[in-house]
Amino acid sequence: MQIPHLLGIDHLDREQITTLLDTAVEMEAVGQREVKKIPALRGITIVNAFFEDSTRTKMSFDLAAKRLSADTMAFSGKGSSTSKGESLRDTVLTIAAMGVDGFVIRHKGSGAPQRAMEWTGLPVINAGDGMHGHPTQALLDAYAMRKRLGDLEGKHVAIVGDLFHSRVVRSNLTCLRTLGATVTLVAPPTLMPQGVREWPVVDDGVRITHDLDEVLPTVDSLMMLRVQRERMSGGFFPSENDYVAGWGLTRERVARLPEHAVICHPGPMNRGLEISPEAADHARSLILEQVNAGVSIRMSVLFHVFSGEGER
Repeated sequence: MQIPHLLGIDHLDREQITTLLDTAVEMEAVGQREVKKIPALRGITIVNAFFEDSTRTKMSFDLAAKRLSADTMAFSGKGSSTSKGESLRDTVLTIAAMGVDGFVIRHKGSGAPQRAMEWTGLPVINAGDGMHGHPTQALLDAYAMRKRLGDLEGKHVAIVGDLFHSRVVRSNLTCLRTLGATVTLVAPPTLMPQGVREWPVVDDGVRITHDLDEVLPTVDSLMMLRVQRERMSGGFFPSENDYVAGWGLTRERVARLPEHAVICHPGPMNRGLEISPEAADHARSLILEQVNAGVSIRMSVLFHVFSGEGER
């Protein structure tokens, strides 16, 4: 299976998502070998264009490409021509003119990867755009959950926290629903996205509530999202103590989860705010497994986008 690009999870059907997850299992096995490298993308040059700060995503894409034997070029918005006023269009067209094969793009503007693909005609993978989406994060979250819980069909996943500013929530919601999971969105009223009930993916399998404690006993997976204080200019909640009391995953709330339930967080974490240290480091926590899954999933995505199977 080849996909021409990965701009969003909504571009993938269930079979494609499952294939990406299954391929990631094989890619994880590569990472466990003595020589952690295969020649699948030898001769391919991929540009990791990160116009926005990142640690996990940037490093895992770079490692994933290297394990597939691709050549990589790193581009950062800071100190580049974009900081001198060059437009995104001119930047990506200039890089494309060097003869590269495609881009991995992270940008603060929603839709930037889509525009880059249209301008250059090259394959583009979305590594996070504005508050729109983060498809590889959704895939790696599903991979980590599936590895621990099995098939996600019929599983109940609650996504909790700062949904208003999150680029992860839309991608995860779409991915999980496509795989047959039921999803509950939990947030304070001020951090619930406006118009969320009108999102195309919000159907009978999606529930929306402000009451975390009522949801806890029924979940198979609890995904805590970071409170994005850097994006907040007003009073979204009275105080951090109030947020913890209402929506933080405390030690007491962990004890109320079903015995099989797992804890996820896409990172970076605000320990002591949306998630307690005890919850983050609990045996049920998949947080480090999510990080590990990031390399395998991104290897899978790079392989299926750049491997050259079939026609673009």
